[in-house]
Amino acid sequence: MYKTIAFNGKFFGAEVTGVHRVAEQLIAATDALIAEHSAHGAEYALVIRNSVKVPPYRNILCVRESPLVRRMHRIAWEQAYLPLARRKDFILNLCNLGPLLHHDCATLIHDAQVYSAPESYSRSFRLWYKFLFFFIGRRHKLIVTVSEFSRQELVHYGVASADKIVVVHNGCDHVLQIRPDEGQLAALKLVPGRYVLALANTQKHKNVAILLKAFARPELQDVTLVLFGGASKASFENLGHVVPPNVRFAGWVTDPELVGLMANAGALAFPSLTEGFGLPPLEAMALGCPVVAAPFGALPEVCGEAALYADPFDPGQWSLKLRTVLDDKTMRESMISAGRRQAGLFTWKRAAQKLFDAVKAATPA
Repeated sequence: MYKTIAFNGKFFGAEVTGVHRVAEQLIAATDALIAEHSAHGAEYALVIRNSVKVPPYRNILCVRESPLVRRMHRIAWEQAYLPLARRKDFILNLCNLGPLLHHDCATLIHDAQVYSAPESYSRSFRLWYKFLFFFIGRRHKLIVTVSEFSRQELVHYGVASADKIVVVHNGCDHVLQIRPDEGQLAALKLVPGRYVLALANTQKHKNVAILLKAFARPELQDVTLVLFGGASKASFENLGHVVPPNVRFAGWVTDPELVGLMANAGALAFPSLTEGFGLPPLEAMALGCPVVAAPFGALPEVCGEAALYADPFDPGQWSLKLRTVLDDKTMRESMISAGRRQAGLFTWKRAAQKLFDAVKAATPA
Protein backbone atom coordinates (compact mmCIF):
# COMPACT_ATOMS: atom_id res chain seq x y z
CA MET A 1 0.00 0.00 0.00
CA TYR A 2 1.37 3.41 -0.96
CA LYS A 3 1.15 6.19 1.60
CA THR A 4 0.87 8.88 -1.08
CA ILE A 5 -0.32 9.09 -4.67
CA ALA A 6 1.72 12.00 -6.06
CA PHE A 7 0.74 13.95 -9.17
CA ASN A 8 3.75 15.07 -11.19
CA GLY A 9 3.20 18.83 -11.41
CA LYS A 10 6.12 19.66 -13.69
CA PHE A 11 3.74 21.20 -16.22
CA PHE A 12 2.57 23.98 -13.89
CA GLY A 13 4.31 27.19 -14.91
CA ALA A 14 5.17 25.94 -18.41
CA GLU A 15 3.58 27.24 -21.61
CA VAL A 16 -0.04 26.12 -21.63
CA THR A 17 -0.86 23.31 -24.08
CA GLY A 18 -3.85 21.08 -24.66
CA VAL A 19 -2.07 18.28 -22.80
CA HIS A 20 -1.60 20.55 -19.78
CA ARG A 21 -5.26 21.53 -19.80
CA VAL A 22 -6.27 17.87 -19.72
CA ALA A 23 -3.95 17.31 -16.75
CA GLU A 24 -5.46 20.24 -14.85
CA GLN A 25 -9.01 19.01 -15.47
CA LEU A 26 -8.15 15.46 -14.39
CA ILE A 27 -6.50 16.66 -11.18
CA ALA A 28 -9.45 18.92 -10.34
CA ALA A 29 -12.00 16.17 -11.03
CA THR A 30 -9.95 13.65 -9.02
CA ASP A 31 -9.84 16.11 -6.13
CA ALA A 32 -13.64 16.17 -6.15
CA LEU A 33 -13.79 12.35 -6.11
CA ILE A 34 -11.33 11.67 -3.29
CA ALA A 35 -13.78 12.43 -0.48
CA GLU A 36 -16.17 9.84 -1.93
CA HIS A 37 -13.48 7.15 -1.90
CA SER A 38 -11.71 7.66 1.41
CA ALA A 39 -11.64 3.87 1.86
CA HIS A 40 -8.79 3.75 -0.64
CA GLY A 41 -6.59 4.89 2.23
CA ALA A 42 -3.87 6.75 0.34
CA GLU A 43 -3.18 10.45 0.53
CA TYR A 44 -2.97 12.51 -2.66
CA ALA A 45 -0.40 15.21 -3.31
CA LEU A 46 0.51 17.55 -6.16
CA VAL A 47 4.27 18.06 -6.38
CA ILE A 48 5.40 21.23 -8.17
CA ARG A 49 8.87 22.63 -8.64
CA ASN A 50 8.13 26.35 -8.65
CA SER A 51 6.03 28.97 -6.93
CA VAL A 52 3.37 29.37 -9.61
CA LYS A 53 -0.24 29.71 -8.56
CA VAL A 54 -2.22 26.46 -8.64
CA PRO A 55 -5.95 25.90 -8.10
CA PRO A 56 -7.12 25.56 -4.47
CA TYR A 57 -7.62 21.82 -4.10
CA ARG A 58 -9.58 20.57 -1.10
CA ASN A 59 -8.32 17.00 -0.86
CA ILE A 60 -4.96 17.12 -2.65
CA LEU A 61 -1.99 18.49 -0.73
CA CYS A 62 0.18 20.91 -2.75
CA VAL A 63 3.88 20.25 -2.14
CA ARG A 64 6.14 23.14 -3.13
CA GLU A 65 9.87 22.52 -3.42
CA SER A 66 12.66 24.66 -1.96
CA PRO A 67 14.17 27.60 -3.89
CA LEU A 68 17.26 25.49 -4.62
CA VAL A 69 15.19 22.75 -6.25
CA ARG A 70 13.17 25.30 -8.21
CA ARG A 71 16.33 26.37 -10.00
CA MET A 72 16.78 22.90 -11.47
CA HIS A 73 15.98 22.41 -15.14
CA ARG A 74 12.50 20.94 -15.59
CA ILE A 75 13.87 17.74 -17.19
CA ALA A 76 16.47 17.26 -14.43
CA TRP A 77 13.79 17.85 -11.81
CA GLU A 78 11.50 15.22 -13.33
CA GLN A 79 14.13 12.62 -14.15
CA ALA A 80 16.42 12.95 -11.11
CA TYR A 81 14.88 14.85 -8.21
CA LEU A 82 11.25 13.71 -8.37
CA PRO A 83 11.90 9.94 -8.28
CA LEU A 84 14.33 10.40 -5.39
CA ALA A 85 12.10 12.72 -3.37
CA ARG A 86 8.98 10.57 -3.92
CA ARG A 87 10.68 7.17 -3.94
CA LYS A 88 8.08 5.66 -1.57
CA ASP A 89 5.12 7.09 -3.46
CA PHE A 90 3.11 6.11 -6.52
CA ILE A 91 3.60 8.89 -9.09
CA LEU A 92 0.91 9.93 -11.56
CA ASN A 93 2.29 11.56 -14.73
CA LEU A 94 -0.43 13.16 -16.87
CA CYS A 95 1.59 14.92 -19.61
CA ASN A 96 3.11 12.09 -21.70
CA LEU A 97 6.42 11.85 -19.85
CA GLY A 98 7.61 10.75 -16.42
CA PRO A 99 10.69 9.72 -14.43
CA LEU A 100 12.45 6.67 -15.87
CA LEU A 101 14.04 5.79 -12.52
CA HIS A 102 10.68 5.27 -10.80
CA HIS A 103 8.84 2.02 -11.50
CA ASP A 104 5.74 2.76 -9.44
CA CYS A 105 4.11 5.15 -11.89
CA ALA A 106 1.03 5.58 -14.03
CA THR A 107 1.76 7.68 -17.11
CA LEU A 108 -0.81 9.20 -19.46
CA ILE A 109 0.46 9.06 -23.05
CA HIS A 110 -1.97 10.95 -25.26
CA ASP A 111 -0.98 9.61 -28.66
CA ALA A 112 1.69 7.95 -30.79
CA GLN A 113 2.10 10.78 -33.27
CA VAL A 114 5.88 10.98 -32.96
CA TYR A 115 5.72 7.60 -34.75
CA SER A 116 2.69 8.04 -37.01
CA ALA A 117 3.24 11.70 -38.01
CA PRO A 118 7.01 12.24 -37.65
CA GLU A 119 7.07 15.12 -40.13
CA SER A 120 5.10 17.24 -37.66
CA TYR A 121 7.94 17.26 -35.12
CA SER A 122 11.62 18.17 -35.04
CA ARG A 123 14.16 15.36 -35.10
CA SER A 124 15.35 16.12 -31.56
CA PHE A 125 11.77 16.11 -30.24
CA ARG A 126 11.02 12.77 -31.91
CA LEU A 127 14.18 11.12 -30.62
CA TRP A 128 13.66 12.35 -27.07
CA TYR A 129 10.04 11.21 -26.92
CA LYS A 130 10.75 7.85 -28.53
CA PHE A 131 13.61 7.26 -26.10
CA LEU A 132 11.42 8.04 -23.08
CA PHE A 133 8.39 6.16 -24.42
CA PHE A 134 10.51 3.02 -24.90
CA PHE A 135 11.41 2.91 -21.21
CA ILE A 136 8.18 4.33 -19.81
CA GLY A 137 6.14 1.68 -21.60
CA ARG A 138 8.28 -1.06 -20.08
CA ARG A 139 9.13 0.31 -16.63
CA HIS A 140 6.00 2.09 -15.46
CA LYS A 141 3.34 0.00 -13.82
CA LEU A 142 0.41 1.47 -15.75
CA ILE A 143 0.00 3.30 -19.06
CA VAL A 144 -3.11 5.43 -19.58
CA THR A 145 -4.24 6.84 -22.90
CA VAL A 146 -7.22 8.83 -24.15
CA SER A 147 -8.87 6.63 -26.80
CA GLU A 148 -9.07 3.09 -28.11
CA PHE A 149 -7.38 4.40 -31.25
CA SER A 150 -4.39 5.64 -29.25
CA ARG A 151 -4.28 2.36 -27.35
CA GLN A 152 -4.01 0.44 -30.63
CA GLU A 153 -1.35 2.85 -31.89
CA LEU A 154 0.77 2.50 -28.74
CA VAL A 155 0.59 -1.28 -29.06
CA HIS A 156 1.33 -1.15 -32.79
CA TYR A 157 4.47 0.95 -32.29
CA GLY A 158 5.67 -1.20 -29.40
CA VAL A 159 5.36 1.40 -26.66
CA ALA A 160 3.49 -0.94 -24.30
CA SER A 161 1.53 -4.17 -24.33
CA ALA A 162 -2.25 -4.00 -24.63
CA ASP A 163 -2.88 -5.48 -21.18
CA LYS A 164 -0.90 -2.65 -19.57
CA ILE A 165 -2.89 0.20 -21.16
CA VAL A 166 -6.12 1.66 -19.78
CA VAL A 167 -8.28 4.04 -21.85
CA VAL A 168 -9.57 7.15 -20.08
CA HIS A 169 -11.50 9.41 -22.45
CA ASN A 170 -11.20 13.15 -21.91
CA GLY A 171 -14.13 15.21 -20.68
CA CYS A 172 -15.44 18.34 -22.37
CA ASP A 173 -17.95 19.76 -19.87
CA HIS A 174 -15.45 22.38 -18.64
CA VAL A 175 -16.51 24.64 -21.54
CA LEU A 176 -20.00 24.89 -20.07
CA GLN A 177 -18.55 26.60 -16.99
CA ILE A 178 -16.83 29.36 -19.01
CA ARG A 179 -18.68 32.62 -19.59
CA PRO A 180 -18.31 33.46 -23.30
CA ASP A 181 -16.54 36.62 -24.40
CA GLU A 182 -17.86 37.67 -27.81
CA GLY A 183 -15.35 40.46 -28.32
CA GLN A 184 -13.59 38.58 -31.13
CA LEU A 185 -16.75 38.70 -33.25
CA ALA A 186 -16.61 42.47 -33.36
CA ALA A 187 -12.83 42.58 -33.68
CA LEU A 188 -12.87 40.26 -36.70
CA LYS A 189 -16.15 41.62 -38.12
CA LEU A 190 -17.85 38.22 -37.96
CA VAL A 191 -21.51 37.46 -38.55
CA PRO A 192 -22.82 34.80 -36.12
CA GLY A 193 -23.56 31.53 -37.89
CA ARG A 194 -21.78 32.57 -41.09
CA TYR A 195 -18.19 31.72 -40.29
CA VAL A 196 -16.32 28.46 -39.83
CA LEU A 197 -13.82 27.99 -37.02
CA ALA A 198 -10.64 25.90 -37.17
CA LEU A 199 -7.20 25.59 -35.59
CA ALA A 200 -4.33 27.72 -36.87
CA ASN A 201 -1.65 25.03 -36.89
CA THR A 202 0.96 24.28 -39.54
CA GLN A 203 1.78 20.74 -38.42
CA LYS A 204 1.28 18.49 -41.42
CA HIS A 205 -1.06 16.05 -39.66
CA LYS A 206 -3.41 18.90 -38.70
CA ASN A 207 -4.07 19.25 -42.46
CA VAL A 208 -5.29 22.85 -42.33
CA ALA A 209 -4.10 23.31 -45.93
CA ILE A 210 -7.19 21.44 -47.15
CA LEU A 211 -9.37 24.15 -45.58
CA LEU A 212 -7.42 26.90 -47.33
CA LYS A 213 -8.10 25.14 -50.64
CA ALA A 214 -11.78 24.63 -49.78
CA PHE A 215 -12.28 28.29 -48.90
CA ALA A 216 -10.70 29.36 -52.17
CA ARG A 217 -13.53 27.60 -54.03
CA PRO A 218 -16.55 29.58 -55.29
CA GLU A 219 -18.95 27.70 -52.99
CA LEU A 220 -17.38 29.22 -49.87
CA GLN A 221 -16.29 32.65 -51.06
CA ASP A 222 -19.06 34.32 -49.06
CA VAL A 223 -18.10 32.43 -45.87
CA THR A 224 -15.27 33.40 -43.52
CA LEU A 225 -12.77 30.87 -42.19
CA VAL A 226 -11.48 31.92 -38.76
CA LEU A 227 -8.24 30.28 -37.66
CA PHE A 228 -7.35 30.52 -33.96
CA GLY A 229 -4.01 29.62 -32.45
CA GLY A 230 -0.33 30.36 -32.89
CA ALA A 231 0.13 30.12 -36.66
CA SER A 232 -0.23 33.34 -38.67
CA LYS A 233 -0.94 34.06 -42.31
CA ALA A 234 2.81 34.37 -42.88
CA SER A 235 3.37 30.97 -41.23
CA PHE A 236 1.22 29.30 -43.90
CA GLU A 237 2.53 31.37 -46.79
CA ASN A 238 6.12 30.60 -45.81
CA LEU A 239 5.28 26.93 -46.29
CA GLY A 240 3.96 27.58 -49.79
CA HIS A 241 0.23 27.67 -48.97
CA VAL A 242 -2.06 30.19 -50.63
CA VAL A 243 -4.27 31.95 -48.08
CA PRO A 244 -7.53 33.14 -49.69
CA PRO A 245 -8.94 36.57 -48.78
CA ASN A 246 -11.88 35.14 -46.77
CA VAL A 247 -9.54 33.69 -44.11
CA ARG A 248 -9.01 35.64 -40.88
CA PHE A 249 -6.50 34.90 -38.12
CA ALA A 250 -7.61 35.36 -34.53
CA GLY A 251 -4.23 34.49 -33.04
CA TRP A 252 -4.07 33.22 -29.49
CA VAL A 253 -7.42 33.68 -27.76
CA THR A 254 -8.47 33.35 -24.14
CA ASP A 255 -10.75 30.52 -23.04
CA PRO A 256 -13.77 32.86 -22.82
CA GLU A 257 -12.98 34.24 -26.29
CA LEU A 258 -12.73 30.71 -27.72
CA VAL A 259 -16.04 29.75 -26.15
CA GLY A 260 -17.57 32.89 -27.66
CA LEU A 261 -16.21 32.01 -31.10
CA MET A 262 -17.39 28.38 -30.88
CA ALA A 263 -20.85 29.23 -29.61
CA ASN A 264 -21.46 31.61 -32.53
CA ALA A 265 -19.73 29.72 -35.35
CA GLY A 266 -21.60 28.14 -38.21
CA ALA A 267 -19.37 25.09 -37.84
CA LEU A 268 -16.06 23.83 -36.52
CA ALA A 269 -13.85 22.24 -39.19
CA PHE A 270 -11.39 19.61 -37.99
CA PRO A 271 -9.51 17.97 -40.90
CA SER A 272 -6.74 16.20 -38.94
CA LEU A 273 -5.15 13.13 -40.46
CA THR A 274 -4.58 11.64 -37.02
CA GLU A 275 -5.67 12.57 -33.49
CA GLY A 276 -5.18 10.78 -30.22
CA PHE A 277 -8.51 12.19 -29.04
CA GLY A 278 -9.63 15.48 -30.60
CA LEU A 279 -11.03 17.68 -27.84
CA PRO A 280 -12.05 20.80 -29.85
CA PRO A 281 -14.83 18.96 -31.76
CA LEU A 282 -16.41 17.81 -28.49
CA GLU A 283 -16.06 21.28 -26.97
CA ALA A 284 -17.80 22.71 -30.02
CA MET A 285 -20.60 20.14 -29.81
CA ALA A 286 -21.15 20.93 -26.13
CA LEU A 287 -21.62 24.58 -27.10
CA GLY A 288 -24.08 23.84 -29.92
CA CYS A 289 -21.65 24.22 -32.80
CA PRO A 290 -21.88 21.59 -35.59
CA VAL A 291 -18.69 19.76 -36.52
CA VAL A 292 -17.28 18.65 -39.86
CA ALA A 293 -14.29 16.36 -39.34
CA ALA A 294 -11.99 13.96 -41.10
CA PRO A 295 -12.82 10.27 -40.49
CA PHE A 296 -9.28 9.58 -39.23
CA GLY A 297 -7.58 8.80 -35.94
CA ALA A 298 -9.81 8.88 -32.88
CA LEU A 299 -12.25 11.37 -34.40
CA PRO A 300 -14.92 8.80 -35.39
CA GLU A 301 -14.61 7.24 -31.91
CA VAL A 302 -15.03 10.61 -30.21
CA CYS A 303 -17.53 12.33 -32.50
CA GLY A 304 -19.61 9.27 -33.32
CA GLU A 305 -22.57 9.98 -35.61
CA ALA A 306 -22.90 13.56 -34.38
CA ALA A 307 -20.43 14.97 -36.93
CA LEU A 308 -20.34 15.11 -40.70
CA TYR A 309 -17.20 13.56 -42.19
CA ALA A 310 -15.29 14.78 -45.23
CA ASP A 311 -12.41 13.25 -47.16
CA PRO A 312 -9.31 15.03 -45.77
CA PHE A 313 -7.73 15.14 -49.24
CA ASP A 314 -10.73 16.51 -51.18
CA PRO A 315 -11.39 20.28 -50.85
CA GLY A 316 -14.60 19.87 -52.84
CA GLN A 317 -16.03 17.59 -50.15
CA TRP A 318 -15.16 20.10 -47.46
CA SER A 319 -16.86 22.95 -49.30
CA LEU A 320 -19.94 20.77 -49.90
CA LYS A 321 -20.25 19.49 -46.31
CA LEU A 322 -19.65 22.91 -44.79
CA ARG A 323 -22.16 24.52 -47.14
CA THR A 324 -24.73 21.89 -46.10
CA VAL A 325 -24.19 22.60 -42.40
CA LEU A 326 -24.44 26.34 -42.92
CA ASP A 327 -27.51 26.36 -45.21
CA ASP A 328 -29.64 23.32 -44.37
CA LYS A 329 -31.60 24.40 -41.29
CA THR A 330 -33.04 20.95 -40.59
CA MET A 331 -29.64 19.29 -40.87
CA ARG A 332 -28.10 21.96 -38.69
CA GLU A 333 -30.65 21.60 -35.90
CA SER A 334 -30.30 17.83 -36.00
CA MET A 335 -26.51 18.08 -35.73
CA ILE A 336 -26.70 20.51 -32.82
CA SER A 337 -28.98 18.15 -30.88
CA ALA A 338 -26.88 15.10 -31.69
CA GLY A 339 -23.70 17.01 -30.82
CA ARG A 340 -24.95 18.00 -27.38
CA ARG A 341 -25.90 14.37 -26.66
CA GLN A 342 -22.52 13.11 -27.83
CA ALA A 343 -20.63 15.69 -25.80
CA GLY A 344 -22.68 14.75 -22.74
CA LEU A 345 -21.07 11.30 -22.77
CA PHE A 346 -17.65 12.80 -22.05
CA THR A 347 -17.39 14.36 -18.58
CA TRP A 348 -14.35 14.99 -16.42
CA LYS A 349 -16.03 13.26 -13.49
CA ARG A 350 -16.33 10.09 -15.55
CA ALA A 351 -12.71 10.45 -16.70
CA ALA A 352 -11.46 10.97 -13.15
CA GLN A 353 -13.45 7.95 -11.93
CA LYS A 354 -11.88 5.74 -14.60
CA LEU A 355 -8.41 7.03 -13.74
CA PHE A 356 -9.10 6.64 -10.01
CA ASP A 357 -10.24 3.03 -10.49
CA ALA A 358 -7.18 2.21 -12.63
CA VAL A 359 -4.78 3.66 -10.06
CA LYS A 360 -6.61 1.86 -7.25
CA ALA A 361 -6.18 -1.44 -9.11
CA ALA A 362 -2.48 -0.72 -9.59
CA THR A 363 -1.96 0.23 -5.92
CA PRO A 364 -3.82 -2.50 -3.98
CA ALA A 365 -4.14 -2.30 -0.20
